[in-house]
Amino acid sequence: MAIEIDLSGRVALVTGGSRGLGRADALTLARAGADVVIADLLVESEADSEETDRYGVLATVARQQGLVFSEATAQEIQGMGRRSAAIKCDVTDRPQVDTTVARVVEEFGSVDILINNAGTLDHAAQFPNQSPELWERDLRVNLTGAFNCAQAVWPHMRERGWGRIVNMASVAGTLGGFGQASYATTKAGLLGLTKTLAMEGGRHGITCNAIVPGVIGTEAFNFANPEMNQRIVARTVFKRPGEPQDVANAIAFLCSDLAAYVTGVGLNVSGGVELFVF
Repeated sequence: MAIEIDLSGRVALVTGGSRGLGRADALTLARAGADVVIADLLVESEADSEETDRYGVLATVARQQGLVFSEATAQEIQGMGRRSAAIKCDVTDRPQVDTTVARVVEEFGSVDILINNAGTLDHAAQFPNQSPELWERDLRVNLTGAFNCAQAVWPHMRERGWGRIVNMASVAGTLGGFGQASYATTKAGLLGLTKTLAMEGGRHGITCNAIVPGVIGTEAFNFANPEMNQRIVARTVFKRPGEPQDVANAIAFLCSDLAAYVTGVGLNVSGGVELFVF
């Protein structure tokens, strides 16, 4: 007998949900029955080119090429019969995060699921040439941003005695990343945060897990150096990149009651890139 993932009655907050992994996560959680709020720096009706440029190359390119789907994703979720909204939110701005979470609780009744997907991926330089400014930005977005969001939702989850937090790590955090010192460091830090939240959250019915993706065929992957992409793909067991849906499926499981006894895990969705493949 097939066992279906059922998130009916749950409210999910997905950061960085305008495209790529975040968009796939949001749609998949909605298909499983959840109401979903998308929080992202980029929202179609609130695009500001000067502001966007401060957030990095990927954000700028996404805006310029029309790869922003925050409101479109919310509308698609509403078409499924779920409640949804797109909220502009900078995860590095703690007051803004608190306001966003308060709005979700007020308008949707709760926040049961947090997917910490917002992140940066455009700081590529060997260690001697890493930019101190971009190092600090990556720490703020990838690590402090997840801390801000988790701490903001924590009292609401604790009060309800149920919660699911999923952090988006990376194999760069477990294996290291050549030319990715800041990115790899922040993703490794997320794994430490995940285990700590798992230990502290268990007594309150809150689980915390991390997804550890390998090379996934998102827009960001397509922006990268094709030669480097092929070298990474060749390290996988399947000799191909994964799909955003592969990550979203794992997240839906971790957010469900089927994973009630799973916490503190870094789940590889990587095509075996971490294995000794030749």
